[in-house]
Amino acid sequence: MIARLLKQPILDKIGRGKAIIIVGPRQVGKSTLLQTIAQESGQQVKHFDCDERDDRAILTDTTSTELVSAIGNAGLVLIDEAQRVKNIGLTLKLITDKIKSVQVIVTGSSSLDLANQINEPLTGRKFEYQMFPFSTGEMILHHGETVEKRLLHQRMLYGFYPEVVNNPGEEKATLRDISQSYLYKDLFTFREIRKPELLEKLLSALALQLGNEVSFNELANTIGSDQLTVQRYLEKIKKSFVVFRLSSFSRNLRRELKRNRKIYFYDNGIRNAILNNFLPLENRMDVGALWENFLMSERLKWLHYHRHFPNRYFWRTQTGLEIDYLEEEDGGINAFEFKWNPKRNVKPPEEFLTAYPNTNFKVIHPENYLEFVSGA
Repeated sequence: MIARLLKQPILDKIGRGKAIIIVGPRQVGKSTLLQTIAQESGQQVKHFDCDERDDRAILTDTTSTELVSAIGNAGLVLIDEAQRVKNIGLTLKLITDKIKSVQVIVTGSSSLDLANQINEPLTGRKFEYQMFPFSTGEMILHHGETVEKRLLHQRMLYGFYPEVVNNPGEEKATLRDISQSYLYKDLFTFREIRKPELLEKLLSALALQLGNEVSFNELANTIGSDQLTVQRYLEKIKKSFVVFRLSSFSRNLRRELKRNRKIYFYDNGIRNAILNNFLPLENRMDVGALWENFLMSERLKWLHYHRHFPNRYFWRTQTGLEIDYLEEEDGGINAFEFKWNPKRNVKPPEEFLTAYPNTNFKVIHPENYLEFVSGA
C-alpha cells in the first residue's frame, strides 16, 4: 500500500463540524483513501456508493429524518462519486447541520457538477481537497529518493496513475483502458458535449501542443469547429481534471503577452495514451515538452498537498523572451526554467530582472528536480 499525503490532513479534520470534500479524476485512488480513513478512524462507518442507483435514491431529495434512519449508528458517513446525486449539496448541508454527531466525507470525479452543487449550500461548512495520481513525494516516501530517480524516464512516459504504478509491465494497456474508458465517462454526461469526435480531436490537438501557447482560433481550425465550441469543450475538460491552464504574467512591460495561456495534462501517461505514443525518451522529439509537463503537474501536486497556493504563471514577450514558470507570492517572484539537459547554461532575461528586481531564478533539470517537486 502506497501511503497518500492527503490521509493525515483529512484524519486531522474529522470531528471539526464540517463536511470533507475530496475531488479529482477517476482511478486516482479516492475510494481506496476512503477505505483507509474508515479503517483508521475507529468509528462505525456508513458507505454510500453513488454509482449505485439505490444509494443515489437514498441521498436524493431527502429529509433529515430519513437521513438519520439511513445512517443509523454510524459516526462516519462516506459518499463516493457524489456528483451523481442531484442537489447533493443540500443533502450534505442537512447532515452537517442536523446530524452533528456524524462526520461526512465526500468524493467526486467531476469538479464541475460537484462545485455547482455544493459551494452555495456548504458555504463555511466544508474542507475541500483535490486528489491526484500518485506524486513524486508519495513515491519517495514509499521506496526512497534513489529508486524514484531511477524511474524518472518511466514516470515521464507512463505517469503516476495507481493502476499503472502497481502493474509494471502492463503500463500501455492500462493507460489505454483509462484514457478510452474512464477519461470520457464524466465528460460525456455533460449536455454541452454533443460531438464526442470533436472532444477526441481537441484532446489530441492539446496533447500535440504541449508546452506551447494555445490559441482558441488555431484549435478550432485544427479540429474543424469554432472558437466558442473549443472554449466550451475545453472548460469541461478542465473541470473533469484532464488538463489545467497556466496564464501569462504581465505587470510592467508593454511587450509582455497579456492574455495567452498554456495547457498542461495532469498526467504524462494520459497525454501519451491520447497520442498512442510511448516511444522511449531517447527516440522522441517532444522530450522537452514531456519534461515541462512532468514538472508542472508534480509541482501542482506538491503545492496543493502542502496547502501552498501562490499565483502561478509563465512569462513571454512579443520578441520571444520567455520564462517557463513563475510563482508570485507576498510581493516576491520565484522564476523557474525547465531544461532536460543539465549542462545547458541558462540565465534569466535581463529585461525581466530589470522590470521585476525582487525575483529568484532557478533552472530545474534531472539532477536537481526532486526538491522542486517534493521538497526532498
